[in-house]
Amino acid sequence: MTAKLDHRWHLREVMATKGMFSTTDLRPLLAERGIELSASQIYRLVVETPERLNLKVLMALLDILGCTMDDLIEPVSAGRPRAKKTADGTEATGVGDFRPKRARITRPS
Repeated sequence: MTAKLDHRWHLREVMATKGMFSTTDLRPLLAERGIELSASQIYRLVVETPERLNLKVLMALLDILGCTMDDLIEPVSAGRPRAKKTADGTEATGVGDFRPKRARITRPS
């Protein structure tokens, strides 16, 4: 069985290391390189992890930030999420552990 892969997107962190703290900082820099994106598209690109990414946009980001793909994209395995630990070291129960009990309807005697 092959391992399923996922990725982590580090655009926001890389932007911060370059002193860019606002998503609007990217718009004119992308436009200089022929990439026209709306403010909402740029916001989603920075804040969310993209599932698909145009290679021209990726290359423009690498050029703007002076970084490599390894700086922006970190491959990770898509295994099961780890159980969270509480302060005392025990595993926290998730919402799925709290299932309602089936009601029993009885007739009055």
